[in-house]
Amino acid sequence: MATTQVQTVNTTADKAKLAAAAVMVIAALVAYYALSKQGPLFQWLGLLVGLGLAVVIFLMSETGKALVAFGRDSVKEVKKVVWPARKEAVQMTIYVFGFVLVMALFLWLTDKTLEWVFYDLILGWKK
Repeated sequence: MATTQVQTVNTTADKAKLAAAAVMVIAALVAYYALSKQGPLFQWLGLLVGLGLAVVIFLMSETGKALVAFGRDSVKEVKKVVWPARKEAVQMTIYVFGFVLVMALFLWLTDKTLEWVFYDLILGWKK
């Protein structure tokens, strides 16, 4: 059984950065509603600037840096994937649709057979 380590925020500065990012998100929402009298352009500008600052603050924290590193590693892994050729993809799609059709037919027949057995044979309820 594989064990994974859970990373937690350890430093006070990192906690402060995450708290500042959360405060910026709240401030952006407050700015959106507070700027309602200035029009939608200023509302959206206030919201987007606040959220942008929150993202920048978050990315400066250790958690944000770890998220960026995870994203880079994910991109590297996706580049390693050998994607199927168009012919293979079409064939597999046809196989999946065929299997779904066969299963739907099987389940419908099973349902109708059980309906006939229970309602007609056992209970005698004729339609």
